[in-house]
Amino acid sequence: MQVTVEIPDDMAKRLTQAGQDPARAALEAVAIEGYRSGALSAYQTRRLLGFETRYELDGFLKAHNVWEHAYSLEDLEQDRQTLQQLESEGRLQG
Repeated sequence: MQVTVEIPDDMAKRLTQAGQDPARAALEAVAIEGYRSGALSAYQTRRLLGFETRYELDGFLKAHNVWEHAYSLEDLEQDRQTLQQLESEGRLQG
């Protein structure tokens, strides 16, 4: 499927790094969001971006600060509640 998106020139320049193809930048943004949201698997993301190996995808994701099973705010809140519970039960030594 081919998708065409109209972006004003001044915004395209702001959304891309110097010399980067705006179409590639848009494709990468879709791939990143698809992977982060779980809509795309690692394999599907790799195919979408045209990478031949998982190693290439891992490097791309790392460069864009995308981590599998990222520690979310919900995870932090759950850990905070667990620590409070352990403290109140006297089971946490510190």
